[in-house]
Amino acid sequence: MKLPLALSLLFLIAALGSSGCGDDEVNWLEQANCTGIDVDLNTYDLAVKAVLDASCALSGCHDAATQSNGVNLSTYLGAKAAFENGNALCAINHGDDCFQMPKGGAKLPSATINLLACWAKNGYKQ
Repeated sequence: MKLPLALSLLFLIAALGSSGCGDDEVNWLEQANCTGIDVDLNTYDLAVKAVLDASCALSGCHDAATQSNGVNLSTYLGAKAAFENGNALCAINHGDDCFQMPKGGAKLPSATINLLACWAKNGYKQ
């Protein structure tokens, strides 16, 4: 009788220890350092679109025609949606719980990632 009880306790402890209580989750927006980034210049039209077009909204990836995994980063609304749900920031930061982007490529420079995160943090200005 003691063995099943001991095993039950071990399973309970293991389940509680790996229950994803949120302590290990990364808040990519909180990590953004927007000091020195001009909110009026860090808009989709003036800064973000060029980065996404060059790195993400490429033919065969997240462009209007392909929309890999249902993500279209070639438009303001598509980009905003991808960043609002947190998937885009996780992907470009090469987070553990998401697809690392650019697929098969090197992580974007930290300054570029920060620019995108600050765009999101400051309200997705167009």
